[in-house]
Amino acid sequence: MRFGNYGHTIIRMATPTIKSTYSLDPQTVRDVDRLARKYGTSKSDILRRAVRSLAAQETTRETSGLVALENLQRRIGLTAAKADAWVAEVRSERAEMERNPADG
Repeated sequence: MRFGNYGHTIIRMATPTIKSTYSLDPQTVRDVDRLARKYGTSKSDILRRAVRSLAAQETTRETSGLVALENLQRRIGLTAAKADAWVAEVRSERAEMERNPADG
């Protein structure tokens, strides 16, 4: 929700919405009602806040995993050239194993 303040008048700018129907269990409905009363807002706003919060957590988890990988690669000094050399070495070893399978 966006507000514009012009002197003593507050004008609320319309936010585009899409009406949707979802089935919720009775406890979730009670929780949504309670939270809407507690925060003095609509049930739709409570649901929006919950979805945004969960989406933000998901994004943070994905990002933190990538950041951790990048930090590890930096700590061990892994460069694109080193990674490419390792891939070439592994491919070469696999090709050699296919040409000369071990007696088993």
